[in-house]
Amino acid sequence: MKKAFSLVEIFLIISLLGFLYTTFIPKVQINKIDQVSDKLVLYLKQTRYKALIDDKHDKDDYWHKKRWTLKFLKCRKDVGGIYYTIYSDKNASGHPGIDDSLKDSLSLKNIYSSNYCKENINNSSYVLISKNFNIQDVIISCNETTSLGQLSFGGDGKLYSKLSNDPNDSNSYEVSDNCKIKLTDTFGEERTIILESNTGYVYKK
Repeated sequence: MKKAFSLVEIFLIISLLGFLYTTFIPKVQINKIDQVSDKLVLYLKQTRYKALIDDKHDKDDYWHKKRWTLKFLKCRKDVGGIYYTIYSDKNASGHPGIDDSLKDSLSLKNIYSSNYCKENINNSSYVLISKNFNIQDVIISCNETTSLGQLSFGGDGKLYSKLSNDPNDSNSYEVSDNCKIKLTDTFGEERTIILESNTGYVYKK
């Protein structure tokens, strides 16, 4: 009498179980807007933590322009769409490059793109929010720029809506009320991310 399975029989059983699982067990699919908003919450928390441990205050008159910043931008007109980058403008030039960008703490990819909005194996795919996640609009409630908006974290964890060009006014544009980032996709779905001004706590509503 046979008392054990052969390797072929074990392989067939595993294959059958795998087929039954993929065919009959329903899968929970996460909307793209949830994927990108969840990732953005994580990136914002990482950015604030980076700002706390990497205080940019130094003898440079424009030290405050080096604060860790999330900025939403538009892709080139011939490409279309929206992307974002997270960076510290080391030279305070106003034109941060890939070397200024923050790295995803898990994948070690740059949280960065140029306005060409092209895929790059060195950059996080989550920054191309229109191309990869169907986001068509971004509204920041505390935006004080002429662009889509940006948010910067100080070494004390405080939130700033803009980086002043006045070297004697480094603390202007401090956010006093909770700031909201609203993402809207091409299907009309919306997600809102809240940044609390006093605590720096970030969460999705």
